[in-house]
Amino acid sequence: MRYASPQLAVNTEAEAREARAEVRSVPSVHLKAVPSTPPMGDDRLDHFITENGLTFAGRHLILDLWDAKGIDDLERVEHAMREAVRVAGATLLHIHLHHFTPNGGVSGVAVLAESHISIHTWPECGYAALDIFMCGDAQPLKAVPVFREAFETDRTHLAEHKRGVV
Repeated sequence: MRYASPQLAVNTEAEAREARAEVRSVPSVHLKAVPSTPPMGDDRLDHFITENGLTFAGRHLILDLWDAKGIDDLERVEHAMREAVRVAGATLLHIHLHHFTPNGGVSGVAVLAESHISIHTWPECGYAALDIFMCGDAQPLKAVPVFREAFETDRTHLAEHKRGVV
């Protein structure tokens, strides 16, 4: 694997094919009992969110961008992800992006201490699919305008799901 920057790993097509060949199916695990509810004291370290009387693990946004520009530009995608992490108040641990050829689509993830942001792009359709999942004090909704501006589009669809509702 060659590295474009200390935080950005970029695979070649051959490395990507090799990685796909190494993927193995893992049997799913079925729990026999529902996990217990986490304790709700002030000394908790799990970064659950309590808002309007509801306690949950994190906010998961599904963002679709249409008529998006520059979604085949690896540097632009990386910059947008870094800026989204910054404005959301999250902590970046690692970014990994892959640039596909011949169509130029990009897939990648920003791994965060608070969870992740992932992106998959189809430049031939002007479409980008993003997952923005954050827990704790991070504010994932603040990342949405960053992606709209970075990819020059107002044609978006946003859905929100509260994960791990207690």
